[in-house]
Amino acid sequence: MMSSLTLLIVVVFVIGYFCIAIESVTKVNKAAVALLMFVACWTLFMIDPGSYIAGAVGDNVAHAVSEVIEHHLGSTSTTLFFLMGAMTIVELVDQNGGFNFVRDTMQTRSKRKLLWRIAFMTFILSAILDNLTTSIVMVMILRKLVSDKHDRIIYASLVIIAANSGGAFSPIGDVTTIMLWNKGVITAGGVISEILIPSLVSMLIPASILSLQLKGQLTFTAEQAQTVAASGLTTSQRKVVFFLGVGGLIFVPIFKTITHLPPFVGILLVLGLLWTVTEVFYRHLGEAEEKGAMQKRVTEVMRRIDMSTILFFLGILMAVACLETLGVLTMLGQSLDETFSGNYYAINGIIGVLSSIVDNVPLVAGCMGMYPVTAEGAMAVDGIFWQLLAYCAGVGGSMLIIGSAAGVVVMGLEKITFGWYMKRITWVAFLGYIAGILCYWLQNLILGA
Repeated sequence: MMSSLTLLIVVVFVIGYFCIAIESVTKVNKAAVALLMFVACWTLFMIDPGSYIAGAVGDNVAHAVSEVIEHHLGSTSTTLFFLMGAMTIVELVDQNGGFNFVRDTMQTRSKRKLLWRIAFMTFILSAILDNLTTSIVMVMILRKLVSDKHDRIIYASLVIIAANSGGAFSPIGDVTTIMLWNKGVITAGGVISEILIPSLVSMLIPASILSLQLKGQLTFTAEQAQTVAASGLTTSQRKVVFFLGVGGLIFVPIFKTITHLPPFVGILLVLGLLWTVTEVFYRHLGEAEEKGAMQKRVTEVMRRIDMSTILFFLGILMAVACLETLGVLTMLGQSLDETFSGNYYAINGIIGVLSSIVDNVPLVAGCMGMYPVTAEGAMAVDGIFWQLLAYCAGVGGSMLIIGSAAGVVVMGLEKITFGWYMKRITWVAFLGYIAGILCYWLQNLILGA
């Protein structure tokens, strides 16, 4: 049974979570709510920390609680520094025209050919970059290639699905997989080898259905044919920036495998290298070019990084850490196990559906606190539970347009309504989601896992 203090903290968390979910109604940024929730939970925790932390009595209370908070903050910070580094690298590549070649690769007059090119390019890029950034890049490209609004929102909807599917099988493709990878419950090789095919299936089925809605040829205007220029840098220099940035992101898992250092160390290595190279490139510009290129330097790019997103993750992850310390998540995990008799496919399937309604970050953070890592079995590193969690939490968000960061940003860019998406796309995304779970089940059945 929960104590009255534990129940109060849970109520505060639920109220905060609800306010985050209705951000579009309250117009209060979810980062602000997450930070308030984080502070409120831990402040209430301090009323009686001795009930939850062994040795937190008398003069030792402050020291014991500080150790617990610093432990959770250290774990959270590895994810935050990784995200800040990755966001800066991608923004830098984009600002310097590194993604121009992507648009050139996409161009075709056939609507169906474009759909398949969009699907595969989004799937691949989201595994290398992240689903949020990839969605922004692909929507910007779509605006240059597709003038018809109705056609474009079908393509944009597929971008959401493909971005979430591509991010699910990559250790750096989604915030939730980054969290699981940083926590050490999945490995880069394990999640790629086991989740790649289910993720691909979850994209191919919706793409096949949506392709039936597109017929005929596209027309291009002179404005659509323009290429985004990167002030100051030559074509070869832009290619160097692209390959250093994207190649560096691909190298991060390899760096972790070789050095056994946390992933954020690798991402900072890539950022430092790219920063140095771009500074060398800009050093040789003339005075006029230098002024035009100023906005594209790392020092300026960093000013445009979405810090509210970083602070949201800080607040929500630290609030979830408080629930973990209380033992609430362990109790919840035991209840789910009892209800579904340890059926991890059912448990993760439900988590995936929930991730389309509420943010998948706290859901995954909660699951990491609910279930301990075991030496073998479904809960072992790269076990069925953790791999399914990576898949379901990532792909499940495609079922509603508000269910993922990719969906929210595309909704804002293309003004897609919640109702239209739910009527036209939700069932399509759900079919792909279920097909991917079945594929994973068959894959493990055949391989005897």
